[in-house]
Amino acid sequence: MASNTAAKSVRDRLIDAAEVCLRAKGIRVTTVSEVAETAKVSRGWLYRHFPDKASLLGAAIVRLNEKYWSKAHAMLEPLEGLDRRITAGVVHGRTAYDDPGALLMRLRLDEPEEFAACAGAGVQGLVPDLADFWQRYLVAARDAGEIHPDIDIAEASEWVARVIISLVTVPGEILDPSDPAQVLTHVRRYLMPGLRADPKV
Repeated sequence: MASNTAAKSVRDRLIDAAEVCLRAKGIRVTTVSEVAETAKVSRGWLYRHFPDKASLLGAAIVRLNEKYWSKAHAMLEPLEGLDRRITAGVVHGRTAYDDPGALLMRLRLDEPEEFAACAGAGVQGLVPDLADFWQRYLVAARDAGEIHPDIDIAEASEWVARVIISLVTVPGEILDPSDPAQVLTHVRRYLMPGLRADPKV
C-alpha cells in the first residue's frame, strides 16, 4: 500500500512539473528532461510512469481539462439566466489568463497538432468540448422558457461555443469583452434573440 501511495505522489509530481513546463514553454519546446528536473526525479523514474513525452504531457492536459470544466460549472451554476451565464463565461475566459482553461485554450490555438497528439482521446477539440459544456445551460434555458422550445440543443450549443471563443480570443474595436456590462448587452441584443428564434423559419 505504501508503494502505491509513493507511486501516486511521484506521478502527481510529474504531472505538476509537466504543467509548470507547459505554462512556461508550451508543448513543442518542453522536454522530458526538463519535466524530470522540475519534478526532481530521474528520467529513468519518469519513464516508469510515462512511456513518452506525449503520454506525460497528455496526462497534464487531461487533468487541466477536468479542473477547468469543474471550476467553470461551479462558477456558472449559481447564476440565473442564460444571458448572465454566457456573459460570465466570456469575461472569465478574458480575465483568467492564469487558470487551467486559459492555458488549455492557448495550447490548443498555438500548437493544435501537438495538442491533439498529446491529448489523444482524453480531450476533444476546443469547439466540441465547449459546446458540450454549454448544453446543460441551454437545456435549462429551454425548460425555463428563455429560448425557443424547439431549438436543436447540440446545434445551438456549438454556435454559443463559437461565439464565446470569438469574443474571448479575437480583439475587436467596439465591444470590450472584459467589461461584463458591455458583454451582457451584446448577448441580450444579438445572441439571445437568435436562440429565441423559431428554428424552422
